Amino acid sequence: MFGVAIFAAVAFGYALVSRRLSTTLITGPIVFTLLGVFLGSNLLRGVNSELDSGVVQLLLEVTLVVVLFSDAAATDVRRARREASLPGRLLGIGMPLTILSGTLAAFVFFDALGFWEAAVVAVVLAPTDAALGKSIITNKSVPRVVRQALNVESGLNDGIAVPFLAITIAGALGEMQTLSGVVSVFVGEIGWAILGGMLVGWIGGKAILFASKRGWMSDRWRLIAALVLAIAAFAVASPLGGSGFLAAFVAGLTFGSIVRSTYPDICEFSDDTAEFLTMTAFFVFGAFMLVPSFPLITWSMVGFALVILTVARMIPVAISMIGTRLKAPTVLYLGWFGPRGLASLVFVGTVVVEGNLLSDAPMILAVVATVVATSVVLHGVSAVPLSKAYGLWWARTENARRGMAESVEVRNVAYRHRIQGSSDDTHPTGPRS
Repeated sequence: MFGVAIFAAVAFGYALVSRRLSTTLITGPIVFTLLGVFLGSNLLRGVNSELDSGVVQLLLEVTLVVVLFSDAAATDVRRARREASLPGRLLGIGMPLTILSGTLAAFVFFDALGFWEAAVVAVVLAPTDAALGKSIITNKSVPRVVRQALNVESGLNDGIAVPFLAITIAGALGEMQTLSGVVSVFVGEIGWAILGGMLVGWIGGKAILFASKRGWMSDRWRLIAALVLAIAAFAVASPLGGSGFLAAFVAGLTFGSIVRSTYPDICEFSDDTAEFLTMTAFFVFGAFMLVPSFPLITWSMVGFALVILTVARMIPVAISMIGTRLKAPTVLYLGWFGPRGLASLVFVGTVVVEGNLLSDAPMILAVVATVVATSVVLHGVSAVPLSKAYGLWWARTENARRGMAESVEVRNVAYRHRIQGSSDDTHPTGPRS
């Protein structure tokens, strides 16, 4: 209980100075990861540290489910398809290339990994997490089109990665060797997840509109209902053999398309909940994943982490931006700010739990822990200064902006982390500070 008391005290203290810290090199993930590392040895004496022992993995899974649902529900996919070409390139071209380059890097760095195991590592590390440096999407000196690209990418790529994770785990377990095995993975993991998610999102959205129209539902419980639906989607898909994470993501997309125009702040409660759960998840990461991985971490893992966070991300992003006429500083900014965080932590837990037959699971856990820890530090401390530096470069181009791709006006397509500085800021939800 002593450790819990310290965690609560630090969390409360961080809340008191959160706005002040948002302009410094100290981010929430850095604070809570370091706190987890500091208290890890004390906590591990009283708690089973294995991911499948229950509490740790459950907390991480619930956190990702809430984040997936609220991110998806807050994203206007139709508007994104029409207006947000940069996120489309990052997700449609950059992400598959990132998985490919990550697979190659893992295969080269770690002799013990086969192709499918290397692919598992790459998929686990593919999603980005804007929580590691929020100034990259809230600093108004950065062109709005760039901030929105990173915002939408971070909000959607974890959900998009889920089917790839199911496929690569199945491949690593030898379940993709026959046509029936391939069909089973797609129909089971993916098909049931999509069906279950759509049903929960559609029924939930329609029910909320029906009850609200008749005055049966209070504003407070309408917000709570969104959080409940996220958990429901996960719970419905899992017994059917589908991915609960993908179901939560699909449910959010469906739910948002139904209720967002009437209640644009519908995910405000789940967003605030996700904020706290995410910081708690980084504490859990430090205490229960990073500390136990210390004896397994090698210099090869550190080198791999640097490659994954730089060339394995930046080259795919540069390729995806060909033809956009973006300037080099913009491409570098987009390429560098691909931090790895919550989704990678939950996905690697899934690998250990669902892929418990993988002999390389402990090594994969150590690799992912090394990459996430490196990202927490490097992206956390660089977010504010690099955003300011890029913003200064953009300010110097004021007399030459006509025709520049960075100057294109875009409207919000993601309402969870609102992008400021637009005439289209008609909804009340603002960026979290």
